[in-house]
Amino acid sequence: MKDIFISHSTSIIDALKKLDITSEKTLLVVENGKLLGTITDGDIRRYIIKTGNLKGNIEACFNPNPITISNGEATAEMAREIMIRYSIQVIPVIDDEKNIIDYYTWKQLFGLEFKKNQKYDLNIPAVIMAGGKGTRLDPFTIILPKPLIPIGNKSILELIIESFLEYGIRKFYITVNYKSEMIIAYFNGLEKNYDIEFIKEEEFLGTAGSLFYLKERIESDFILSNCDVLLKTNYFDAYNYHKKNDSMITLLTSIQHYKIPYGVVESYEGGEIGKILEKPEYTFQISTGIYLVNNTIFSEFNKAEFKDMPDLIKIISSKTHKVFSYPVNTNDFLDIGQWEDYKRAIQKIEGTFNV
Repeated sequence: MKDIFISHSTSIIDALKKLDITSEKTLLVVENGKLLGTITDGDIRRYIIKTGNLKGNIEACFNPNPITISNGEATAEMAREIMIRYSIQVIPVIDDEKNIIDYYTWKQLFGLEFKKNQKYDLNIPAVIMAGGKGTRLDPFTIILPKPLIPIGNKSILELIIESFLEYGIRKFYITVNYKSEMIIAYFNGLEKNYDIEFIKEEEFLGTAGSLFYLKERIESDFILSNCDVLLKTNYFDAYNYHKKNDSMITLLTSIQHYKIPYGVVESYEGGEIGKILEKPEYTFQISTGIYLVNNTIFSEFNKAEFKDMPDLIKIISSKTHKVFSYPVNTNDFLDIGQWEDYKRAIQKIEGTFNV
């Protein structure tokens, strides 16, 4: 049971790490055997969005009034009904004094990956940038374009598309360049329940430049994605956040922990040692390469020219347009752009990572 127990004084960063370890996505906040509340990655996301940082402990963001079942009436059937009704993953079983007796999990009762009891219909298109050479995945990409590299029995690009289909997205624009004929021929040969329009770059235009060719095609907000990343998140919630904040671009970010495996030396002018930090660890948000974008962004594109997303974001920010971040947890992000990442992605997708 204690695998998902956590103290109310635990830091936000340590709570995130523990959420990465457990597959339940919910931790029980417990003190001396008594239930104080629950905390999820969604609770922490809201805290990060509100405060803009990862400092503090979970007292600032855990839910002190979770749904529970009394020990005297707890049954698996009751737990199933409550989980479906309220779209929750874990239900604690407590006695009259709030002592933790047991808990039910979605996986335990249903044997499936938890998904909210709700159908989504995001009536926006997705743009996938698939024109690069993928040189970091040589020698595969000497023969195959990166979007067609297989993970299991599907290509990277198919998995990305499937991650959006779950949210009702059925229109895809895919920008292509390197070995574009192979990509187009492959998808023309598939049976599909969605529509793809391929946009051919005449030259390599970076991670944003080919948006120029979509100026007359897209009249709504849209999702923009690199072709070598997978994200397990609720795009419906992310899009509502994007709209609520009237954001021009919302970056979907991943919280990452990085430990430097050496002592980090800080010195003064002249070389005198100030202090040594032994194997320091840092936690920060990184851009996943997936964005929610307002279609007014097209006013920034007057011609087809090389432009990367960081350059575009810098331009947007300088004009006082709003740019926001929407964070997800570490294990909900897969980067498939390099060999070590690719190997980890295969292991994860064959294991527990489901988009």
